[in-house]
Amino acid sequence: MARSTLPKPRNLNICSCHLIYPSAPPTCLPQSLLPELLHGVLPRVAARVSPDQWDIVKTKVKLIALSKIVMIAKGEWDTLASLTNVYTEKIFNKPKGADRWNNDVYFGLQRVASLNHSLIQLCTAIPDKLPVTDAMLSPLLEGLTIQKAIEEKRLFLCDLKILEGLPVRENFVLCVPVGLFFLDKTKQLKPIAIQLFQKPGPENPIFTPLCKTLTWALVKMWYNNADAAYHQALTHLGLTHLLMEGVTVATHRNLSQSHPIFKLLAPHFLYLIAINTRGLELLISDGGWVDKTMNFGNKGLFALISRGFHTWRMDQEGTLPNDLKNRGLDDMNVLPCYHFRNDAILLYEAISKYVKAYVSLYYPNDELLQKDSEIQGWAAELVKERNGSEGGVGILGVPGNGKLETRQQLELIVTCIVYTCSISHASTNFPQYEEYAFPPNYPGLMRGRPPTDATADVQERDILESLPDRPTTLDIMIVTKILSAKGTKSIGDFEVQYIFDPQAREVVDEFRKDLLKISKKIKERNLYRNPPYEYLDPEIIPNSISI
Repeated sequence: MARSTLPKPRNLNICSCHLIYPSAPPTCLPQSLLPELLHGVLPRVAARVSPDQWDIVKTKVKLIALSKIVMIAKGEWDTLASLTNVYTEKIFNKPKGADRWNNDVYFGLQRVASLNHSLIQLCTAIPDKLPVTDAMLSPLLEGLTIQKAIEEKRLFLCDLKILEGLPVRENFVLCVPVGLFFLDKTKQLKPIAIQLFQKPGPENPIFTPLCKTLTWALVKMWYNNADAAYHQALTHLGLTHLLMEGVTVATHRNLSQSHPIFKLLAPHFLYLIAINTRGLELLISDGGWVDKTMNFGNKGLFALISRGFHTWRMDQEGTLPNDLKNRGLDDMNVLPCYHFRNDAILLYEAISKYVKAYVSLYYPNDELLQKDSEIQGWAAELVKERNGSEGGVGILGVPGNGKLETRQQLELIVTCIVYTCSISHASTNFPQYEEYAFPPNYPGLMRGRPPTDATADVQERDILESLPDRPTTLDIMIVTKILSAKGTKSIGDFEVQYIFDPQAREVVDEFRKDLLKISKKIKERNLYRNPPYEYLDPEIIPNSISI
């Protein structure tokens, strides 16, 4: 196998490493080094990701002017209608969540076809910490007992116990909820019980749809506030942006640009380091967007990222079929409205097929792989313990555990990386404006205290006092609008061509054909979905974490 004579890239510290690597020094790439890195490693990134794109103040002024949005600069919301009326047809369109924020069917869909789609699991037994009874739930189970609903695989759990004990901003609260969901006879998923904290008790009751309408609405908002914390810290930032940044650096450290695996992976790393450096610094810096618009602020965000990274495994959570099996959702007949799973598995299988065909061209047997010093060094660094600039990425559950013996191990690793940079990121990034931009629908920030009485009669004023004020709402709208914009080519249509070997090009062409078939199939599915789930149509998915 040909090896490049180009010098290896110098060792570079991962610019955001201190967020998930507590032992690493909290230093980022110096700005003086950034142009060199962008020029030498990621072609044309500097021109693509301008500093002005992430100047929130400039962007706010520009978008307000373009949209002609009408919003008083200060103050609280007077009515829910006054919040709805701020949206315009241009730029700040009315988010989809604005019309369905208090709809239980849509609240169920948020678990299976929205930002945070990989937390739900099949309920095989009611946990002791959620002491629901048949008497409590019988009006909601269509004549079934709890046990019968479990046997019919119609009960599902979402447990946010990982949030327990996180630091939060002063005078703010972050719930640690557990939710129980029921698949009704029309195949729609609905919430039937929410407990806002883990330990049951008189001041931590179980809320159900039988509560007063706005009481139940407020409880769902507090649940979604916790869900949003998990989404931003783990599903989005930690386990796509930051995790793949480490993989990107390890790839450039160990694989020459002529290496076939470098050529396969490079399109999926495009713009990632630039986005993380220029964008995330402003969003997650002290006093930045997260500190202003989320209950747990930066300290809670970093703590949650660290927790998640130390439990996430590439061969489990990072391998879609295994992740689905672990959550009891690998059977497509269970939870048929799980649109994310139904579409994502098609894409995972297409990527896996593509990677296997490509790898077999360059490694016709395992012995060649075992003797490839570059790929072995790369695999070792993916596993190597984190230790600042001299450490590795520290990923758990990497097939082969740092020493690749079989092609299958390499295929699983590469499939996970390509899937994470494209499918996983797209599914958790691009719905952000539609979900977050109408705060009652999916509030990153909730003020005051969550309800503690299931018999309470919450009023609209109580809802409004829990919401972020007008300026904070505008900041949420602006940043989620930026994050939801797709500005690069779709998966399989690479911005920069790295693969020129005729046989490899045939493999790429076959991958593109598979993606076209999947796109057609998803479009057909969406004709019968209400609402459609469009975020995993290959036409919409970028190759890389480019925003």
